[in-house]
Amino acid sequence: MTDALKRLSDEGVAIWLDDLSRERLNSGNLAELVQEKHVVGVTTNPTIFQKAIGGGSAAYDGQLNDLAVRKVTVDEAVRMITTSDVRDAADVLRPVYDASNGRDGRVSIEVDPRLAHETAATIAEAKQLWWLVDRPNVFIKIPATEAGLPAITEVIAKGISVNVTLIFSLERYRAVMDAYLSGLEKAKAAGLDLSQIESVASFFVSRVDTEIDKRLDKVGGDAKELRSKAGVANARLAYQAYEEVFGPVDAKRDGSDRWKALEAAGAKPQRPLWASTGVKDPNLPDTLYVTELAAPGTVNTMPEATLNATDDHGVVTGDAITPNYGDAKAVMDAVAAAGVDYDDVVQLLEDEGVEKFEASWKELLDTVAASLAAHGDQN
Repeated sequence: MTDALKRLSDEGVAIWLDDLSRERLNSGNLAELVQEKHVVGVTTNPTIFQKAIGGGSAAYDGQLNDLAVRKVTVDEAVRMITTSDVRDAADVLRPVYDASNGRDGRVSIEVDPRLAHETAATIAEAKQLWWLVDRPNVFIKIPATEAGLPAITEVIAKGISVNVTLIFSLERYRAVMDAYLSGLEKAKAAGLDLSQIESVASFFVSRVDTEIDKRLDKVGGDAKELRSKAGVANARLAYQAYEEVFGPVDAKRDGSDRWKALEAAGAKPQRPLWASTGVKDPNLPDTLYVTELAAPGTVNTMPEATLNATDDHGVVTGDAITPNYGDAKAVMDAVAAAGVDYDDVVQLLEDEGVEKFEASWKELLDTVAASLAAHGDQN
């Protein structure tokens, strides 16, 4: 045991688990991870739920039978099942939420991915999920699509805490922070308590490397020397953008004038969250996107394999981001000089991200539809 997870936590990194299932809840595994591995949050997405529910677990049979008897629609059944898991996970993490004054102990649930390009529908879905889970320590996940940005503002304005997901580009990340500040300003104007609103911005890491590395391989030659460097560099520059808006974490916060006015009214900074931290290339260290992105005021949501790898052999050496802004910019400049079109990469990744979650959601709907039919036949 290296206790690297404790060191990571002591450095100001909130350790979240990127997974949830009813078996994990029923077995006490989630509570164990909170107690023994410094886990202070949980993220879910359509793919995670598809694997949990579609994996043939008997843990869902009782609820599926009840839903079949009630003859609910497939869409309603999926929402009843997923919100039940999120509610139970939120209850497991409630002590963390209370101890951290609402900063952590959060569980994220995503709006229907089919609504990713529909602003009004996203807002309505977010409000519905917030009401349905009915726990103060839930995050509603909204994708950082162009249609998602105004939805983020309106949902924050209603006092609902938001996890912004599927962020790949620095430009879009700045737009996300702007949407958050706009939402806080509206909430303040409406007389809401800003101290009760939390938000994180999920910046994806490994997928950036996967796509850029493919393009570097096509270029060949010296460009291959840049493989597996862009994901970390891109995230480090995102943290630099975060500090420009919200101010350095370890110093008396400064940041933008706009932020300072909101902070004076009780607002909390929107923390950057490193997502997609499971290493895709087996030639890379399996803790790469954890140890190289350690910095105060961040969240790192990890698949269990990455969590265990970090616990077993991760080497945490303190702030790995702010001393490396210059190197990060040099990497991204070199990637561009090699002919890789950054804007094209990040747009492709956003489009693919939405498509993958839509596909997982469809698989989930199909799985639940079949299960409802099977249980219906038994009654």
